[in-house]
Amino acid sequence: MNVLVVGAGGQIGTELIPHLQKQYGQDNIIAADLKEDVVKRLKEGSIAITLDALDIKNYTEAIKKYKIDRIYNLVALLSATGENNPQLAWSVNMGALLNSLELAREFKCSVFTPSSIGAFGHSTPHNLTPQDTIMRPNTMYGVCKVSGELLSDYYYSRFGVDTRSVRFPGIISNGALPGGGTTDYAVEVFYDIIKKGHYTSPIPENSFMDMLYIPDALDACTQLMDADPSKLRHRNSFNVTAMSFTPEILFNEIKKRIPEAIFDYNVNPVKAEIASSWPDSMDDSCAREEWGWNPKWGLQEMIDDMICAIRKKNL
Repeated sequence: MNVLVVGAGGQIGTELIPHLQKQYGQDNIIAADLKEDVVKRLKEGSIAITLDALDIKNYTEAIKKYKIDRIYNLVALLSATGENNPQLAWSVNMGALLNSLELAREFKCSVFTPSSIGAFGHSTPHNLTPQDTIMRPNTMYGVCKVSGELLSDYYYSRFGVDTRSVRFPGIISNGALPGGGTTDYAVEVFYDIIKKGHYTSPIPENSFMDMLYIPDALDACTQLMDADPSKLRHRNSFNVTAMSFTPEILFNEIKKRIPEAIFDYNVNPVKAEIASSWPDSMDDSCAREEWGWNPKWGLQEMIDDMICAIRKKNL
C-alpha cells in the first residue's frame, strides 16, 4: 500500500503521517505539501515532497513516480479563513479535490477527503443531527464540503472510484496548531492557559459543538479506508463524533485542574454565526454500524492528556 498525503503539513496531516507509517511502513507513505518550510520539517521523519495539488502535471508525476494506491486529500482552507476570501477557498478546496479524483480515476487509487460539520447549516436539525439530512451551509467552506461529498459520490457511482470520507467535528490536538477554523478555540485555550494563564474566547460561552481528540480522528481516517466496502451503505460522508461541549463547559473543566486559570470572552461575530449554524451534537450511528466506529477519548481524558502534553513542550 503506497499512500500519498497531500496537504500533509496541517493539523491532521502532521499526525496522520506517523499513524500511517505504523500501519503501512515508513517507506510507503509520501507526505506532500505546498510550503517548502513545511516539507523540510516533514522530511525529518518521512519521505516528503513539495507539491501544489492544483498543479495537475506535478500531481500526476508524483502519483506515477511513487506508484500511489491511496490518496488522503487534506488540502483545505478552513471555515473562518474561507470567509475572508471565499473565491480562493472555492478554488483551493474544489480544485485539489477534483484533481485528486481525476488522478484516482486514471490510476485506480482510493481517495479519502474529509468533510466537516461545516456542511450543515441553520436548517439542519441541531440535536443528534442525522446522517442523512438537510445540508444548506452558509459558509464557503461548508459549500465546498457539501459539493465535495456530492462530487466524491459521483466519481464512485459514475467511474467506480473508491471514495470515502467522514464529517469531522472540531479536532483537538497537541501537535500542529489548527489553521483558521471555528473550533480552533478548543486547542488554543490549552496553549494560552499553560503559557499565559489567561484565555479570551472568540466563541460565545453557550455554543455547543462536536469535537474529536486527534487519536480518534486518525483512527477514523484509517479504519474507514480499510473497512469492507460491501458493508458501506454510505460513503461520502459519515458523521463521526466523540464529545460535545460549550466553551463554558470546557473552561470549567480546565479550571478544576488549573484553578488560577482566567477566562473571558471577546466574541468574533463571524465565528459566532458559523458556530450557531452547526450541530450541537451529531448522530454517528451509521459509522458505528457500517464500519465499527468507536471513539476511545472523552472530554475528561482529552483534557488531562492535552494539559500533560502541552506542559511538556515548555512553552
